[in-house]
Amino acid sequence: MITRCNSSGPLYPMCPPLANSSPHAFLTSVSSELWHQRLGHLGHEALSRLARSSVISCNKDTTTSNLCHACQLGRHVRLPFPRSQSRASRPFDLVHCDLWTSPLSSVSGFKYYLVILDDYSHHVWTFPLRLKSDTFSTIAHFFAYVATQLGCTIKSMQCDNGREFDNSSTRAFFLTHGVHLRMSCPYTSQQNGKAERVLCTLNNIIRSLLFQAHLPPAYWVEALHTATYLLNRHPTSTLHFSTPFHTLHGHPPSYDHLRVFGCRCYPNLSSTTPHKLAPRSTLCVFLGYSSDHKGYRCLDLTTNRVIISRHVVFDESSFPFAEASSSSASPTNLDFLDDFSSQQVMAPSTQVIPGAAWPTGPPAAPGCHPGPLPGGPPPPPDSWAIPERTVWFPARDAA
Repeated sequence: MITRCNSSGPLYPMCPPLANSSPHAFLTSVSSELWHQRLGHLGHEALSRLARSSVISCNKDTTTSNLCHACQLGRHVRLPFPRSQSRASRPFDLVHCDLWTSPLSSVSGFKYYLVILDDYSHHVWTFPLRLKSDTFSTIAHFFAYVATQLGCTIKSMQCDNGREFDNSSTRAFFLTHGVHLRMSCPYTSQQNGKAERVLCTLNNIIRSLLFQAHLPPAYWVEALHTATYLLNRHPTSTLHFSTPFHTLHGHPPSYDHLRVFGCRCYPNLSSTTPHKLAPRSTLCVFLGYSSDHKGYRCLDLTTNRVIISRHVVFDESSFPFAEASSSSASPTNLDFLDDFSSQQVMAPSTQVIPGAAWPTGPPAAPGCHPGPLPGGPPPPPDSWAIPERTVWFPARDAA
């Protein structure tokens, strides 16, 4: 108690303290809302601590009941995202898709790639694209592939708010097929989190493969197809450490044919040699697995052609591109991707070696990249992870 006064009227006379007494201070309590403004819109928890420590005097607490307009304008933050535990009950009840833009064009002229993830099996498909406008036709072909090869129907598709997904052609296609289009809010990529995470995983594998083989970054499409092929064969905790390939196709994948990406290899060329004393093989770089043949894709460094063959000898501890660039230091980051457009990298062509399956139809014209016919079924299941290519048939000596 500071003082006690009695009054007979509307005013209270205050007697000054005695000269020999200690000085007193007369304080008036104010609302916490006023202190909130005085302290620069301090947070409720910190303001409550000051009030409990008696540093400030508050007679009432209104910060929790009243919404501060200035705080909403100056301190507004995004709401937290709950961790999603949902999973589709059947294959292709829900698929996630997203489009990734590369910092440079590949040797085949691709600038983007579309990723599609099945929510049930976590199986991944990737499709390199030259233009964003190719997204709709690729999705339409994928629908036909799922219906023909897997006997399933896509019911819902989750994507971001990009114009490549939200346009009149895509919406008309989804309405015709009864597909529910689920889109994330603008500038809220977290709502398309599964597709974003698989993009991150794929890009991590792509970078690792390119750095391991010392390949130029313009070969990112070849690394992408290999990364997709391998990711579908990786055990994952989401599937209780089963593989997406096993979950989707019902049988475990084979690992015996896997080789180190970018390593030295020697395909057999005995069927295409010009004469009997010519070399039976040539030094190549392993670029992945063929989709249309049961064989390997090997880049011939002398002719810059891709040779497809099953008769290949590998040296998995040697990397030709690393030996060629041994005089220069290995890159440790991807800053060089921005400057790589000035380097001259010639797109490899493809040569088919006998012993593998022969493609149907006439060979494509140079520079063309044949794809699925409109309305027709796409290639077999594993082929969606392999780039399209031009195929030519070398003439063989009659002798």
